[in-house]
Amino acid sequence: MNHKLLESLFDRVEKPARYTGGELNQIVKTDAPVKFALCFPDVYEIGMSHLGSRILYNIINQRSDALCERVFAPWPDMEALLRENGLGTFSLETHRDLREFDIVGFSFLYEMGYTNLLTMLELSGIPFYAKDRGEAMPLVISGGPCACNSEPVAPFLDAVLIGDGEELIGEFLDVYLCEKKKGVSKHALLLALSKIEGVYVPAFYEPQYAPDGMFSHMDKLEKEAPDRPKRRVLKNLDAAKYIGNPIVPFMPIVHDRLALELFRGCTRGCRFCQAGFIYRPIRERKKETLMEHARSLVSCTGYDEISLFSLSTGDYSEIHQLVPEIIDEFKQQRVSVSLPSLRIDSFLKDNLEQMQSVRKAGLTLAPEAGTQRLRDVINKCVTEEDLLRSVGDAFEAGWTGLKLYFMIGLPTETDEDILGIADLAKKVVNVYYSLPKEKRGKGFRVSVSASSFVPKPFTPFQWEAQNEKEELMRKQQLLRNALRSIRGVEFSYHAPDISILEAVFARGDRRLAPLLVAAYRNGARFDSWDEHFKLSAWNAAFTSCGLDPAFYAHRQRNEDEALPWGHIDMIVTDKYLKAENSRAHKEQLTRDCRDGCNGCFGECYADYCKV
Repeated sequence: MNHKLLESLFDRVEKPARYTGGELNQIVKTDAPVKFALCFPDVYEIGMSHLGSRILYNIINQRSDALCERVFAPWPDMEALLRENGLGTFSLETHRDLREFDIVGFSFLYEMGYTNLLTMLELSGIPFYAKDRGEAMPLVISGGPCACNSEPVAPFLDAVLIGDGEELIGEFLDVYLCEKKKGVSKHALLLALSKIEGVYVPAFYEPQYAPDGMFSHMDKLEKEAPDRPKRRVLKNLDAAKYIGNPIVPFMPIVHDRLALELFRGCTRGCRFCQAGFIYRPIRERKKETLMEHARSLVSCTGYDEISLFSLSTGDYSEIHQLVPEIIDEFKQQRVSVSLPSLRIDSFLKDNLEQMQSVRKAGLTLAPEAGTQRLRDVINKCVTEEDLLRSVGDAFEAGWTGLKLYFMIGLPTETDEDILGIADLAKKVVNVYYSLPKEKRGKGFRVSVSASSFVPKPFTPFQWEAQNEKEELMRKQQLLRNALRSIRGVEFSYHAPDISILEAVFARGDRRLAPLLVAAYRNGARFDSWDEHFKLSAWNAAFTSCGLDPAFYAHRQRNEDEALPWGHIDMIVTDKYLKAENSRAHKEQLTRDCRDGCNGCFGECYADYCKV
């Protein structure tokens, strides 16, 4: 890498701080037996907000035999300059070219980052397809939530890490170093890696399709590989390594605050929520451990906000003790606490008042559906009374800004359910104006956000059809019209084209890999960004590849149909997911796991769950 030439480009791009490195607490090593590129296939501001990447960065760099450096997707202005000057994708710590690393690891949080994978590989001259990369090339691996169905990008990957990474990444590096010392071939190396619980090597499996184009089954090509690669579960989260001294960015990022992960997993079982199923069972950190992390993080960063992070923060068993303890300990430093994922039925009135005493941070509630009937369908075990009580507590504590998250296009949804969102928003507004004037804060606003339902693998709704584009647009317009007359309410929603493409890749198979390459060649980049999404590039790719997006996104799947991701063992049983789908259509609720085991793991993994 020509460092002087690269650095001369920084003042020619929109935000140079995305590429300079040199931030407080970054870790720089000149060399190590294994060099790991921790890649995030999106812009710096999003990648630096990802807690999982920060954890892996700390764990890998604690090893004396490894170095880990961060690599982010270059924004289009930087990509153009890199191409113009013949430079590759580079790391922030040492501006090392991606091709100079031994392992190139991508974290996929969402499917819309797949084309950025291709950008990052191509700039450094790394062939897209794993079969085209020789012995001297880096291993290209991935992890993150999308690992539960990596089939659309499987031809590009040497290995996929499924599940919790804290222990898995260490074992992966141990085996890698051991086999490399032996001088084994790439095939032998991958075979050794495939024997680690949580590692999936796509080249050892080959999909088969029926004459009508339906996925049939997966053939195992390597007899020593596991029949079903199994998700890795970190059993003792409290003892796991965390983020150490986190890097403090030079520029604002999406989540520009400290994050304390209270627990992993969820006991609620919302039927649309992939994270709620693929991160089971629930595992908590002790309050004392969290306070130790908080003290360390505040002292080494200077941040003045701590976000209590989990899928359902209000369900943390010691939440009522933790919040006041953090506020009391750091009140002299004016450190505030935010609860970004608060459960509607979590009674936190006292905590809200204490949080208000320092500084109002964000408050977000997720009713998800506008009527009780549809909330029962999705197993969102909250009521309208829960919501109105929660917002009343917030308004009385001084909050004037509130975000409400909903979803449209859910299975069994009717127009009555859509209009119920507007009705609920109106009742929230009425709660505020029912307070005496002296108790109302100033600048009142309610933000209503409605995303489009995307059926995801390993959820009870993995068989459900997504609404077609015209229907999603109709529902968005119906809701917009209904909200228009409500004072103090702002409405936002996502373009349906992106949600449809997300559904295609969420439930896709390996036939989508050539489609990705075709769309990339047509100019597809940063597909989750409205200003960069190019529908024409994708339409042309579908046509040239002879594929129909409706086959993947809008088709109701039979429960007996073979699924492209069915060979992956994510611990939650197929039997349980089918039973939950049936209960959804009967509008039946399933109890919280804390109130009694529902048997989602079956007999094989019953010992995994200690709730």
